[in-house]
Amino acid sequence: MEKRDFDAIVVGSGPNGLAAAILLQQNGLSVLLIEGKDEIGGGLRSAELTLPGFTHDVCSAIHPLAVVSPYFKTLPLAAHGLEYIYPDIDAAHPFDNGTAAIIKRSLNETAQLLGEDKEAYLDLLQPLVNNWPTVLPDILAPLHFPEHPLALAKFGLKALTSATHLAKRFNTVEAKGLFAGMAAHSMQQLSNLTTSAIALVLMASGHQQGWPIPKGGSKNIANALASYFTSIGGKIETGLYIKSLAQLPSAHAVLFDVTPRQLLQIAGHKFSSIYKWQLERYRYGMGVFKIDWALDAPIPFTADACRHAGTVHIGNTIEEITDSERQIALGKHPEKPFVLLAQQSVFDASRAPQGKHTAWAYCHVPNGSVVDMTRAIEKQVERFAPGFRAVILAKHTINTAQLEEYNPNYIGGDINGGAFGINQLFIRPALRVSPYKTSAKGIYICSSSTPPGGGVHGMAGYHAAKKALKHTFRMQ
Repeated sequence: MEKRDFDAIVVGSGPNGLAAAILLQQNGLSVLLIEGKDEIGGGLRSAELTLPGFTHDVCSAIHPLAVVSPYFKTLPLAAHGLEYIYPDIDAAHPFDNGTAAIIKRSLNETAQLLGEDKEAYLDLLQPLVNNWPTVLPDILAPLHFPEHPLALAKFGLKALTSATHLAKRFNTVEAKGLFAGMAAHSMQQLSNLTTSAIALVLMASGHQQGWPIPKGGSKNIANALASYFTSIGGKIETGLYIKSLAQLPSAHAVLFDVTPRQLLQIAGHKFSSIYKWQLERYRYGMGVFKIDWALDAPIPFTADACRHAGTVHIGNTIEEITDSERQIALGKHPEKPFVLLAQQSVFDASRAPQGKHTAWAYCHVPNGSVVDMTRAIEKQVERFAPGFRAVILAKHTINTAQLEEYNPNYIGGDINGGAFGINQLFIRPALRVSPYKTSAKGIYICSSSTPPGGGVHGMAGYHAAKKALKHTFRMQ
């Protein structure tokens, strides 16, 4: 191949961009990673958003997929400073009667606590948990012929159904509510097909390896990945926001950790009319409104289990959560939104001054909404933790427009890189033999807008880099 400034360039340093850059560098190529912000990480950043000494995760906070990621597990990230902390309870789901359903690492213990639904829970999760190391690489991948087709088919039969349908196998309010809270991570109506997939992935991952918190902040996942990348010869340039291919040094391949909208702006003139047409019709999903709090004390949840959980799903019953997500899909703002809350400082003392705490939460809103949901979110937390408002020292909020300004990949506040409907679960961002190859030679897309979608697992970047190694560099 003729000499270029670099063999490959990766634009964007989120988990997928970092994964792609590392794999290319591991294969002996010269790789430049470019980040538009002054610090790397994308959704993996932490900052003092409220008061000095209070470290908040700006975007992602809890990382069940990072620890089970087939690619991240092969990297020596602990040697590069990454340490995970495992809460006593992975996730808790409180109810108005003062009780809470929980997810613990132990599948049997979790099932036992669901009482009447013990056997139904084991019947749903046990086969998946037993096969998880086998099927996960196929789940976190583009459409392909799987290595273990029967195991994947068993997962698919459940995963492709709607959450409201699959939850019918449970009888208790607790089990149904717990499952609905997991499914609501899909950021769509729970009556939609495939909403069970996200719930099953999160629950099985929790029973396999838990829902850990990176010590010191989510930024330390990105820092560890970047440290390893540079240790094997990779180069990183920050503070260079790419708007045109003309800004890039010469390279044989360029991989973009961006959504279709930015990809069109940067390189659309290189693409075929059909490919451009498909990218232009790519759909983005719900947005989020996020709050970070500096607290004088831990959140005083009524249910004791919630005080020992890293993640708390605030939404009460499956009916209430379903209604909340349905309203958002219709462009409305629910009075009682489903709230995803994390309380990292309960387990990681480095997040706040001694005796103080942090909390992180968001709710879903219509894409592009600028409505202030602070009151609604705090009312929901206070509902299950009377006295919560009294321990707030300071707060920081961010709406969908501010979120997109902070990270251009979050179009309209969509943190999943695009809607997760059945037509975009596997075929994202366009209908092609490979979702990572664009119609232009040497240009690839490696963001969460490609399979397997959102989440801190790096697998979209990994698969895109493998495609570049094969088609541009004739390797692997």
